[in-house]
Amino acid sequence: MLWNVDLTLVDVAIVTRDAYAEAFRFVTGRPLVKLVPPLGRPDSEIVFETLAVNGVVAENDDLPRFLAALATAFADRRGRLAKEGRMMQGAKDALKSVARVDGVVQTVLTGTIKSNAVHKLKAFGLDKYVDFELGGYGEEVYPKATLLQVAQSRAKQRLGTPFTAANTVVIGDSTRDAQAAKIGGAAMIGVASGRSMASELREAGADLVLPDLSDAAEVVAAVVKLTTPLDEKVGY
Repeated sequence: MLWNVDLTLVDVAIVTRDAYAEAFRFVTGRPLVKLVPPLGRPDSEIVFETLAVNGVVAENDDLPRFLAALATAFADRRGRLAKEGRMMQGAKDALKSVARVDGVVQTVLTGTIKSNAVHKLKAFGLDKYVDFELGGYGEEVYPKATLLQVAQSRAKQRLGTPFTAANTVVIGDSTRDAQAAKIGGAAMIGVASGRSMASELREAGADLVLPDLSDAAEVVAAVVKLTTPLDEKVGY
């Protein structure tokens, strides 16, 4: 089970922008004028585009320097997350309820770099339901569909079980999440709590779409519906 973080579980956009502004100034020596919208993209992609729209020609070491500065700037602001951000409606109950489903392991598939994803969920007490070592993160320079497959490989190595579209579910709010699941090999539950409408999520490939996470039983039912134990796929 792979959860997107921003606008699916939490919304900490104000703190994120401030951290980006500080990281930009550290790397370039200039103030940030424009931060490109995330739109479900990884931090590694956002960094390059943000540099470009602000007239900065990226050097070879700019990405690792920027991501390191972003991690530091975000950690310095982690005390603001719960005050200035919000947990998305129903997120904690949904995580708790899915955790009770036999055989389910929860992690994240997020454009956020790993350290910042941990801070975001920890600020709202959601980290206890997630195995962060199995996820896919924004510092890994892969398209999100490939990142999904990387996460599946990590889970297979740890748990000894092959993960395919039959037993992998992505929950996210963006069309990019839906596209990544479809291409990468996973079922997809769209949550219309972010910038993508329900119709857009369906068109992008979501198998099921929920208005939000407020009905934990509905979330669990969707997960169960979209997963099939491997021993039931044999065909007899």
